[in-house]
Amino acid sequence: MADAARAAILPWFRSAGLASDNKLTEGFDPVTEADRAAERAMRAVLAERRPDDAILGEEYGRQAGTSGLIWVLDPIDGTRAFISGTPTWGVLIAVGDADGPRYGVIDQPYIGERFAGGFGRATMTGPHGTRSLATRRTENLSAATIFTTFPEVGTKAEGAAFHDLAARCKLTRYGMDCYAYALLAAGQVDLVVEAGLNAYDIQAPIAVIEAAGGIVTDWTGAPVHDGGRAVAAATPALHAAALDILSGVMG
Repeated sequence: MADAARAAILPWFRSAGLASDNKLTEGFDPVTEADRAAERAMRAVLAERRPDDAILGEEYGRQAGTSGLIWVLDPIDGTRAFISGTPTWGVLIAVGDADGPRYGVIDQPYIGERFAGGFGRATMTGPHGTRSLATRRTENLSAATIFTTFPEVGTKAEGAAFHDLAARCKLTRYGMDCYAYALLAAGQVDLVVEAGLNAYDIQAPIAVIEAAGGIVTDWTGAPVHDGGRAVAAATPALHAAALDILSGVMG
């Protein structure tokens, strides 16, 4: 499925003919033909190989199944980055059940990196070969690197909570979309905090990060596979410290 999505997307990336439509009447949430083509390509693979499984995709919605398994697809997570020509977008694929994802893939087609994880094993394949993934062992916020995609994070209250947390960290960076979660699984960063997510934004990162030894929950410590406010942490100590700050935002 990831290979099929790569083939559908790459002809559009940084192409002169790429156009985007806006999904919103207020604000800007772009979608391109590359998003649609990639999801169609992945659904075609499932129709052939897993016709009894359910599907939830960003562009084409839900398809019922009878097996108890569901594939959760984001054909291009980071379409704003995609239309800007930056290679920090990715293809997200997760498979699981009602209790959440069991296996996930974060794929970056342009630079050829694929992060996969589930069932206690996480690996990265890229230009330098294949290696195991493991989150780093940072214990204190003062030593942590934290990411989020948008500086405003979500609502004004959510943004205030994030910036309160980020002020206690060593380094704050923005704008990486799903690639930030891949970097956490690879042991490069320590925290990713976001709000306003959908299931297809977070299920693949959950599977990859948890297989690499990290923790992903909502801002109260509850499961987040249905979307909402997410905090991904490299270690239990960092996760607990982040929750102490973020859990005050409940509305």
